[in-house]
Amino acid sequence: MLNHLHEQPKDKILQLMQLYKDDPRDTKIDLGVGVYKDASGKTPIMRAIKAAEKQLWNEETTKSYTGLAGDPGYQDAMIGLVLGDAVPRDRVAAAATPGGTGAIHMVLETVKMANPDATVWLSTPTWPNHPSILKHLGMKTAAYRYFDEATLAVDFTGMMEDLGALKSGDVVLLHGCCHNPTGANLNLTEWAQVADLLQEKGAIPFVDIAYQGFGDGLEQDAAGVRLLAGRFDEMMIAASCSKNFGIYRERTGIVMAIAPDTATRDITQGNLAHLNRQNFSFPPDHGARLVTMILNDPALKADWMAELEEVRLGMLALRQQLADELQRLSGSDRFGFVAQHRGMFSRLGATPEQVLELREKHGIYMVGDSRVNIAGLNKDSIPILAAALLDVGV
Repeated sequence: MLNHLHEQPKDKILQLMQLYKDDPRDTKIDLGVGVYKDASGKTPIMRAIKAAEKQLWNEETTKSYTGLAGDPGYQDAMIGLVLGDAVPRDRVAAAATPGGTGAIHMVLETVKMANPDATVWLSTPTWPNHPSILKHLGMKTAAYRYFDEATLAVDFTGMMEDLGALKSGDVVLLHGCCHNPTGANLNLTEWAQVADLLQEKGAIPFVDIAYQGFGDGLEQDAAGVRLLAGRFDEMMIAASCSKNFGIYRERTGIVMAIAPDTATRDITQGNLAHLNRQNFSFPPDHGARLVTMILNDPALKADWMAELEEVRLGMLALRQQLADELQRLSGSDRFGFVAQHRGMFSRLGATPEQVLELREKHGIYMVGDSRVNIAGLNKDSIPILAAALLDVGV
């Protein structure tokens, strides 16, 4: 049986991680992996997480299962964080998942169960796992333009032109904030225009929001998803706690489905629980429990929000420093987009050949499309990166 298996495509980012690990140079810089790092290159445990873990250690009395959809308190807390009061709670079905990736998989499985003929539209470019999961599930896909390689900003005209081909029942995957891999985001006016078009075409929005709080702030980063939630009878959302709570290894995510009424919501809730049962039975609870504790405790929540704001402002400062250094060295403002992008990532506009030269000549590791993790930089490595970029002709 096993001899009939075929080798699967290698994950380019994982390959890049290994190349970086094997590089003996002390001056090497890792800008490839999509994990938040502080100035020392470590992914810290947030203060509120540590405090919640200590409290949980003292108070937890059982390791028994929660429900198939996870703890209801976690669902309520995350719906409040992502959606605020944009939609009544009794219209939202939700289920805890193993990370944001698990939530994305759950959304797409739900779409496939509800409408096997639906086409899922993806931005060009998008997170590579989006098309990979869709291919694994055997679902139909289409692409819409999103990023202008010349301006290194959102190609909104191209996006709207492409989405003009939507058919009723199609699903459009949108990044809630901090677009991965480009860092280029829609503004609220553009969100509203996208909503108008999707409603006109009878399409359903699916928002992947993995970086809430990393861009312009917790509330501002949720503005787009809340605008859609307030206007659509049906909508799907996948959210992750890996980044904004710093609990990558706890695999803490959630899927939300907005239904037109409570009866449909109840049926949808049952289907989400059914899918959890088929995939992994009961979802992990440790990370979800910590998130719930933090969001429901005013003191813990305030400390978490303060530290998250420090992280956000730190990344903005790195962006501005890099843009300023590139302007100083080049005498040009063509790199100003770096300061305008949001979140951990930016596409720098380097060719694959230039990316390879950066790695071989300067020990600077980034994904082949020139996506860099801004959080992989610090004040000392930014001048090195800037000089290297100009040296290879970016």
